[in-house]
Amino acid sequence: MADFTREAEILLVEDNPDDVELTQHALRAGKLCNSIHVARDGEEALDFLFCRGSYADRSFDHPVHLVLLDLKLPKVDGIEVLRALKSDTRTRRIPVIILTSSREENDLIRSYDLGANSYAQKPVDFEEFRDDIRHLGLYWLVVNIPPPPPNGDR
Repeated sequence: MADFTREAEILLVEDNPDDVELTQHALRAGKLCNSIHVARDGEEALDFLFCRGSYADRSFDHPVHLVLLDLKLPKVDGIEVLRALKSDTRTRRIPVIILTSSREENDLIRSYDLGANSYAQKPVDFEEFRDDIRHLGLYWLVVNIPPPPPNGDR
């Protein structure tokens, strides 16, 4: 059974400060989540998701509800973050939305092949971007019923 009493947490993996600010504003304005964690590169995202490094105090018992993942990231790219996330039994059930400016069909195909739950291209228009984030948040945080976190291998 889903835990609807826990506050909604999102991990936003984005290196563009303007997109970070806009995404956070859209999610907060829509009252869609209580906590937005930002990782500015793929290495930080992996540390956060796998509870290591400066995030060693986190627990796999309380995963984020949603990951918004850019593909073009410093240090470790988004495809590698997605591959690591979806290949580990402790994290594979976390929904991942690829949120990118990439219009390359290969990125789209690779993302879905690796287990992305959704792929959205960032619109150039400010209002359209804000509305898209709000709609994504409404679906993934309000409408969608997520699977329970894994209790070991099943």
